[in-house]
Amino acid sequence: MGLKEVFKNRSSLRVDNRKTTSAATLTLRQSLWPLSLVTILFFLWGFAYGLLDTLNKHFQNTLHIDRTRSAGLQAAYFGAYPLASLGYANWILRHYGYKTVFIFGLTLYGIGALCMWPAGLHQSFGGFCGATFVIGSGLGSLETAANPYLTVCGPPRYAEIRINFAQSFNAIGTVVGPVLGSYAFFTTTNDNVEALQRVQWVYLAIGIFVFCLAGVFFVSNIPEVTDEDMAFQVATTHVDEQDKPFWKQWRLFHATLAQFAYTGAQVAIAGYFINYAVDTWPGTDSAKGAKLLAGAQGAFAVGRFLGSGIMKYVRARYVFGVYISCCVAFLAASVTQRNQTGIAMLYMVLFFESVCFPTIVALGIRGLGRHYKRGSGFIVGGVCGGAIVPPILGHVADMRNDTGFAFIVPTMFMVVAWTYALAVNIVPTYKRYEDHELEVDDI
Repeated sequence: MGLKEVFKNRSSLRVDNRKTTSAATLTLRQSLWPLSLVTILFFLWGFAYGLLDTLNKHFQNTLHIDRTRSAGLQAAYFGAYPLASLGYANWILRHYGYKTVFIFGLTLYGIGALCMWPAGLHQSFGGFCGATFVIGSGLGSLETAANPYLTVCGPPRYAEIRINFAQSFNAIGTVVGPVLGSYAFFTTTNDNVEALQRVQWVYLAIGIFVFCLAGVFFVSNIPEVTDEDMAFQVATTHVDEQDKPFWKQWRLFHATLAQFAYTGAQVAIAGYFINYAVDTWPGTDSAKGAKLLAGAQGAFAVGRFLGSGIMKYVRARYVFGVYISCCVAFLAASVTQRNQTGIAMLYMVLFFESVCFPTIVALGIRGLGRHYKRGSGFIVGGVCGGAIVPPILGHVADMRNDTGFAFIVPTMFMVVAWTYALAVNIVPTYKRYEDHELEVDDI
């Protein structure tokens, strides 16, 4: 196929929400190409997040900032999410469609990565936070489109499996990020400020790759899903949730609260994992802590792949309920445990965190119909919890000079998220939508 044919066959950058398309009725085989492209986006998100967790602790040492201030990276990154998911990215999604948001988000991500260059040259923590905010804006835009797209592009009964499987590659990215941060940035220089300048080269490579990927999306044929598609699907399945006004979608708002609390807890745990290891396990330095974090993220990836497989045979709400209950139990134990036992508790927490985020998204937007795109923006906007909880944990750790005790903060937020898992498993009005499956010929 020549270049002319490639451009001729690419999909449009604008969508008419009044028309129906075939995207929501694609079979599993037909949806493989667009879903494969979107899955790459999840790896990029995980990679960026993994780097962020590693840089948090090292910035404390190299730039001489306390634990509270170092949370500025997480605040900048996740604080950008609601601006994207509830603002410009959601507007673009509703007026121009998924493909345009993918390209827009990748462009912002690339710009933010390039902004790391001057921040590295000047060893400016404010510069790093500013660049991280732009990166968060780009990734927030990608999440606004990617999560709902995965749930609707293909057979509805496999929505939770698709999003959890794709998010498994996000988990792989969270493993690669800390490994690269530990070995490439800081191993030979022992946290010397000069090591920060290496950050600029890594992000330069990321920026170039992301811009190239945006070009691939531009020339690709990405099936669109319109509001009319979702209204038709919901009408076909006899689910009437879309007939309610948007502000009466109580299931959605509970899911948004759960996402806020869960993401805040998850980000706080990962962001201060190295601090926890150094403070609670004598003889552990930052480099060893980063390696332990990479191992914990590996457990996270294994848990997500395993959870995706289990959902083939067990309802997603059951798997979610068991996983997040285990998160609460092991996280509470980590507050009082020390040394290897405390680290083992956090490994178990990350393993069971694995399916929570994507499953909250998939269950929260199920049955919304014409409210689908706006609703997904709210749930993704809940990710801003990652900007709120880490500074609280850091402040408690600074006051008590005890990171282990400070993990009581994410424990409390995880309990709030657990209430949604409880609701989808025992409240009839929640279960009615979560258990519904559309009878289609999947393959």
